[in-house]
Amino acid sequence: MGGLSNLLSDHLVFRPRDSAEAHRAATPLELFFDLVSVIAIAAAAAGLHHAVAEGHALEGLPRYLMAFFAIWWAWMNYTWFASAYDDDSVAFRVLTMIIMFGALIMAAGQTLLFTELNLTVVIIGYVIMRIGMIAMWLGAARGDAERAKTARRYAAGIGIAQIFWLVLPLLLALGLPLALLVVIGVALELAVPAFAERAATTPWHRHHIIERYGLLTIIVLGESLLAGSMAISTATAEGLSPGLIWMAFCGIIITFSLWWLYFCKEDHLTSTKLSRALSWGYGHYIVFGAGAAVGAGLAVQVELATHHAHTTQMAGDMAVALPMAAFLLGLWLVRDRHLASGTALLLLPAMALVCVICAVLPFSMTLLAAAGAVTVWLRNHPASPTHINS
Repeated sequence: MGGLSNLLSDHLVFRPRDSAEAHRAATPLELFFDLVSVIAIAAAAAGLHHAVAEGHALEGLPRYLMAFFAIWWAWMNYTWFASAYDDDSVAFRVLTMIIMFGALIMAAGQTLLFTELNLTVVIIGYVIMRIGMIAMWLGAARGDAERAKTARRYAAGIGIAQIFWLVLPLLLALGLPLALLVVIGVALELAVPAFAERAATTPWHRHHIIERYGLLTIIVLGESLLAGSMAISTATAEGLSPGLIWMAFCGIIITFSLWWLYFCKEDHLTSTKLSRALSWGYGHYIVFGAGAAVGAGLAVQVELATHHAHTTQMAGDMAVALPMAAFLLGLWLVRDRHLASGTALLLLPAMALVCVICAVLPFSMTLLAAAGAVTVWLRNHPASPTHINS
């Protein structure tokens, strides 16, 4: 351990990258890091899926939101730091490994979180990830004199937030409500970038960040593809079921529609202004969380079709419709409200409402698939009365 500590201490200097660097793309290390996010997101989505299928949606949803926040926030902080300071050094790689180890621990704690509301393992994994980020920011403070104050603010703010999470079990034992404590902890975490970046903005790369967010969108939508594959596998294993095949087909249409709506010809993030970057970055919590939740809802549909679920068809339909609507609203929040004009400004909120209505009608999955396809057509068809500003 002493040798590793000395190695990190000697080389813990991260210098800023050029925010206007040409052809900046995700690195193999960033893609490798995303693999642990896949595992953690899949674990959280599986927890939500089983909670809804067992008729415990009202208990499972808040736990899913907590779990997904931890996964998303740790991923987001690493991503923005890497955009500004990734030098592919030994120190950066080793700290990335430590953060990945924390993510695996956090993923392993999802079962206890959903079944017993036991946060211990999730907190341990999360804090390990965040300690890695503290070390990264201290390295940035040493290597970027112009933004050293910003980096130290990040390190201090993250440290304070981790102290809070570590004492959270004690606060629970004293009788304080979990919901209140989680809100306080989340507020502390969210305040750190807003506070730190006001000293001096870090040199993150706009196109690189857009690409990284797009890659995570593909990951969360992959949960829906997995549910479609599961439906087809179940249909063939238990005797060919046209209903399951159709459900899988509708799920593919829904998933592809959400992908199509996210990946458009316009840049998502058109400004490096701090307020715009924060609202875009934070608003993606809704997009990412909803995208993975759609997959959980489709998995519930499979269990309903095979009579393995202990919930109502209405609950299963809502498990797809509500996250689909949330995805559209989140996409409107981070992108279309800034880019759209005319009737296009209302398109995604209106179709989100349509999705909710579809959930209470017969043939809900068919209607949701149609709603997704219609939304894509309205936003992209040249003859459409909607208009998106370039």
